[in-house]
Amino acid sequence: MENEKYSNYPLSISAILGLIEAKDIAIPEIQRPFVWKKTQVRDLIDSLYKGYPTGYIILWKNPNVKLKDGTISAGKKVLIDGQQRITALMTAIAGLSVFNSEYRKERIKIAFNPLAAKSEELEDDIFAVSTPAISKSRWWIPDIAELFSNSYSSFKFIPKYCQDNPEMQPEELEKIISRVKGIANRMIGVIELSENLGIDIVTDIFIRINSKGTALSQGDFVMSKIAADEIHGGNTLRKVIDYFSHLSIVPSFYDRIAENDADFAATEYLQKLEWLKDDNETVYDPGCDDVIRVAFMHKLKRAKLADLVSLLSGRNFETRAYNEEIIEHTYELFREGVLNVINEYNFKQFMIAIRSAGFISPKMVNSNMALDFAYTIYLLLKESNEVPVEEIKRIVQKWYVLSVLTGRYSSSPESAFARDIRRINENGVIQILKEIEDAELSENFWNIALVQNLSYTSTNNPTYLVFLAAQVFFNDVSFLSNNVPVRELISLGGDVHHIFPKQYLIDNGLDKTQYNQEANYVFLDRPVNISIGKKAPNIYLKDVKQRCLDNLPNQSGLINSIDNFYANLETNCVPVETLDMDYISYDEFLAKRRKLMADKIKKYYNSL
Repeated sequence: MENEKYSNYPLSISAILGLIEAKDIAIPEIQRPFVWKKTQVRDLIDSLYKGYPTGYIILWKNPNVKLKDGTISAGKKVLIDGQQRITALMTAIAGLSVFNSEYRKERIKIAFNPLAAKSEELEDDIFAVSTPAISKSRWWIPDIAELFSNSYSSFKFIPKYCQDNPEMQPEELEKIISRVKGIANRMIGVIELSENLGIDIVTDIFIRINSKGTALSQGDFVMSKIAADEIHGGNTLRKVIDYFSHLSIVPSFYDRIAENDADFAATEYLQKLEWLKDDNETVYDPGCDDVIRVAFMHKLKRAKLADLVSLLSGRNFETRAYNEEIIEHTYELFREGVLNVINEYNFKQFMIAIRSAGFISPKMVNSNMALDFAYTIYLLLKESNEVPVEEIKRIVQKWYVLSVLTGRYSSSPESAFARDIRRINENGVIQILKEIEDAELSENFWNIALVQNLSYTSTNNPTYLVFLAAQVFFNDVSFLSNNVPVRELISLGGDVHHIFPKQYLIDNGLDKTQYNQEANYVFLDRPVNISIGKKAPNIYLKDVKQRCLDNLPNQSGLINSIDNFYANLETNCVPVETLDMDYISYDEFLAKRRKLMADKIKKYYNSL
């Protein structure tokens, strides 16, 4: 039926493994780390041996594609749920190696004890993860894959085992071995999703069927899609994306790639990743989804990953047919996009732009979405020659800060990406940036909305994070410090403190939602914080002011110049009136400081 979303049928394990071997079913996760513990593989084999149910697997059929010669190529089925179980069977029964959590290839060998199979009392010890001790034991078959091998001969194996274990009779052993080999005939339920379903529907079905309710990202679909395509080099391209993302976080992993993935090491791509082994960037560590999005957006000028999956399938959006030419063209552009994203020069120049805008710590970034689009903007400008090279960083900075301040990509980011990419395709980056500024950065935004956005308690509030970036950008000295900059305290992972000390406000009856206000947060050096203690601002600020007037020696790193004192209040957006304030004036203080913080953010944005 045309509206049929899926079909449901059983397949034996041997049939599934046979379809995988014949590449009718693509299991892309064989290239990625196998996350199951070895004991989970043992438990799966034990469950199959005992005839327990092991759940469904979900396949998604690729559409049939029209080749250049006019013939039709039948679409493969991609395994989108059940990868861990099937991979476990492939290594335990078919004897294939898999990448473990350390990205090292290994066989997971499951041992079988025929003697234990005779006794119900020892039934829990029938299967075990193979160890050197087990391999030396006469009781154990150290690797059940031997039993499923085409070279297995019962005429040779059974007499030898019985000779080593006289308590076992050949007839008994033959029955026991037959039961083990019967695992290959165990049936697993298969849900095959129609090739006509879009990603959103597939995801919804997946969540409803999956007992854990684990959502698949659209990037997961792209990764599965390209990994299953060896003809167009998608399987290698997937590794490029995966390895880049892993190296971004663990640079030392580079040497392990060369040691454990000889096929990949022999390609041109390993050298293109070599720079990451010395990478110490932490502000932006792109994951697989980030790499995919940026590559897709700047090269194919689209944003919805569902479209990428369709294009990788050869979909012609006008005729709704599937053609090989579209697949080839999509892979060509997507590969170029990925190489642009992972390019050392591109990535470092982009990060110079972000860091020089004041975003110097991962704590100052609460989502990669705005960074993804800013990187896209960088790559678009670099390729288009729309602006002089020296202008690119400034435009990227403005777009990023604007995006963070307005929450442009915080809700339905893919739709926002698609809208902006479409507009940029029509009118260019500079024109669209100006239109967005005119529409969203009005005086009401700077004077009202931005002030309201600073009335929260979270240090992860995007507006507050931009305020910190402004302080870094302007090289502000931390509150009441003689010479310790805010930049240094953020870089060293320093903590924010309270202008109206937390304990002082608690002692005067204020609760957590009141004293933990963003307008009460400030970076200050620890010795300065200790000297402030829990005194009211109208006490400790006047003490500091008097020390400056008296020109007393520096104490605990406190500021000791009256001109610097007032300048320090200004750079940290602390109202001068705070010198006369106690807890009764706390709300007035918050209102005044929020306005000063918003003014500083506006000045910062206009300075980019």
